[in-house]
Amino acid sequence: MIEARDTGSAKAGQQGGERDFWPEEKSGRKLPNPKLLFGGVGALLVAVAVAVVAVVMLTGGGDEPAKRDVAPTAYAPDYLGEGFAKIANRSADTRAITEGEAFSAKDLKSGKYAFTLAASKLTTDCKAATWGGRLQADLAKYQCNQVVRSAYVSTDKKHVGQFMVVNLASEEGVKQILRDLDPAAGAGWITPLKAPGVPAFGPGFSAAYSRTYGHYAVITWVERAGGEQPASLNEMIDVSLVIENAADFLYGRLDLVSGGKSGQ
Repeated sequence: MIEARDTGSAKAGQQGGERDFWPEEKSGRKLPNPKLLFGGVGALLVAVAVAVVAVVMLTGGGDEPAKRDVAPTAYAPDYLGEGFAKIANRSADTRAITEGEAFSAKDLKSGKYAFTLAASKLTTDCKAATWGGRLQADLAKYQCNQVVRSAYVSTDKKHVGQFMVVNLASEEGVKQILRDLDPAAGAGWITPLKAPGVPAFGPGFSAAYSRTYGHYAVITWVERAGGEQPASLNEMIDVSLVIENAADFLYGRLDLVSGGKSGQ
């Protein structure tokens, strides 16, 4: 496990030094982020290169909305699942996610970023919400029964965030799905929602971050509207941390199981 760094930004190149891939921990974050990229820097670079090729192949390299399936350019998973051991299995948390829970975060704000919920969908058809035969096979194997998808647009319409939750039978299944979502694996991805008022999500540069929340896989996938490449990945991470706040309802589920003592 090697701490990943973004060495590809214009600023980093000008300064001749490395720039932290992960920013300093944000205050108010409920659980620590290990800030480690699975597989190390080399794996990240391979994943980015493969995903860029995939995006060009699927979109023709132009500005038109993707006619087939898209995946993020950069991807960083967190497999640890710290604090969610009590709902590591769905047997401890059997109630299905409701729309009231999943889409309760209508507005998200942190620092200079503010987002509004623009589109949402909760489905029990995990295959219909995804693409890729291997990913879909693993979703079935690990008993996916719900996929939550929300699209958020910033108030200035400069950024778009996709928030996704996959409800699986166990943490073991979550970790496998997070591995499948690595673009370098070529297993498939979750289909993003189209948010009104901004270009279709996916073509161009985007970054996705996934985390283990017990038996839930939580994914935040973000981009500048239209897919313009940011100066560095730090911008994408800052945006993703705002979007991940939509996962607060999962802490409520943890509290119910933990008797109001989440994280213990």
